[in-house]
Amino acid sequence: MANHKSSLKRIRQEQKRRLHNRYYARNMRVAVRRLRATTDKADAEQQLPLVQKMLDKLAKRNIIHKNKASNLKSKLARHIQKLA
Repeated sequence: MANHKSSLKRIRQEQKRRLHNRYYARNMRVAVRRLRATTDKADAEQQLPLVQKMLDKLAKRNIIHKNKASNLKSKLARHIQKLA
């Protein structure tokens, strides 16, 4: 166990930040999964900008890597293009 006050505080901060990041990362994964499960092209095209905005915000706040956000956005866009 940590002995210094500063390290105890750091542990508390890291735990709080981890829970915060887990919440937003989980919401992102659910949104991506829902978009991939959509079979209606019009509905998917409506959802895409919202999901892209979410990915960009998470990348900006370093919750996910910027390249991961870019890869997900391009894969989702290709998925929507393939829908009939």
